[in-house]
Amino acid sequence: MRPRHTQHTIPAFPVYSCAFLNDATFIVGGGGGAARSGIKNKLRLYEVSEDRSIQQQHEFELEKGEDAPMSMAAHAETSSIVCGVNSTEDKLEKGLNENCRVYSVQDKQMSPLRTKGTLSSGDLEEYQKVTVLSPDGTLLAVAGPHHLSLLSYPSLNPVAEPIQTEKEIYDAAFSPDSLIIATTHNLLVYSLPKTSSAPAKGKQKGKAKSKTDNEKSGSSALALVKTVDVPASSIGEGSTFRQIKINPLNPAIAYTVINTNPARSRQKKSAPRQGFVSKWNTESWTIEKSRKVGEKGITCIDLSADGRLLGYGSSELSIGLLDATTLAPYATILKAHEFPPTVVKFNPSATLLVSGSPDNSLRVVSIPANVTASSSGLYLFILAIIAIIVSILLQLYLKS
Repeated sequence: MRPRHTQHTIPAFPVYSCAFLNDATFIVGGGGGAARSGIKNKLRLYEVSEDRSIQQQHEFELEKGEDAPMSMAAHAETSSIVCGVNSTEDKLEKGLNENCRVYSVQDKQMSPLRTKGTLSSGDLEEYQKVTVLSPDGTLLAVAGPHHLSLLSYPSLNPVAEPIQTEKEIYDAAFSPDSLIIATTHNLLVYSLPKTSSAPAKGKQKGKAKSKTDNEKSGSSALALVKTVDVPASSIGEGSTFRQIKINPLNPAIAYTVINTNPARSRQKKSAPRQGFVSKWNTESWTIEKSRKVGEKGITCIDLSADGRLLGYGSSELSIGLLDATTLAPYATILKAHEFPPTVVKFNPSATLLVSGSPDNSLRVVSIPANVTASSSGLYLFILAIIAIIVSILLQLYLKS
């Protein structure tokens, strides 16, 4: 498959986060960060057309001295987004960091809705690198390097005690009954608190609202039920987890990004830092399939809402698509960006993939409905068949 794709240059706007509200509306977060670079930190609302053209609908400029939105998730039912934005340096030094921000999107306009401080440290380097909503939209996981908070959504009330980790946190994912945290060296599987439904009121039009037992009676610690170490024996020593996704249609399937980190040696040239996508059985937490998809590590990944496709970005400056069942490659777009991609996101119907990079660009990829495996796999298969036929004919000729 050779998908059509279009690059969009966004002057003075390094891209770090992105989320779709619907098939044609997405929000991008970026900017120069907390450094005094002169590049302002903003949220931008875009509409995308069938021809992959984009049109900016609104721009929300963050307060001077605040950080860029480094992670983001969208909640379509309430037309809202939640993202991580550090407060100004003055507030951080006082331990006041309203890092978790919720914005309402109405009539193509973004406006602040509520904030929550979850990072208590005054460390200027600490930021909200993980922002993940549960599939039903009632729970929110936000995390810094070693600290994860589980909140109700949209209230942002804590539903469990914060989780502290020894190893650095890189991602998190929800299954119907679990929260899985991806740290550098292991996956931490926690049991989620039970929920109870009550009649809904107001705008939700009869849909049930859920409150956890912890939210009603006070926070308690989540139970750690499983720790899964990096499979060094099959991937390589020094390997680290980078991201995790749970199949939305089959929670018994998970996908992880594992990057190798070969030891350096003065005697010989070190091996390249490779990136692997692995498919897991979450009932046994064993790897079913694994595929190397990069020679310099994978920087970001996304799973389509129908569980059919995986999109990834690589330190090789490329982006690509994989079949989520077989991990077979569908397509690779080389030199998609000038800097490694920081985010890849599917729209809800998986007809588009958007990638962003600190090189001040977005790339929009059209995904055909009848995607087929890459021609390279078919080509190799045909060559193998030809080789077998030639070998048989040669043996018959030698016997004659």
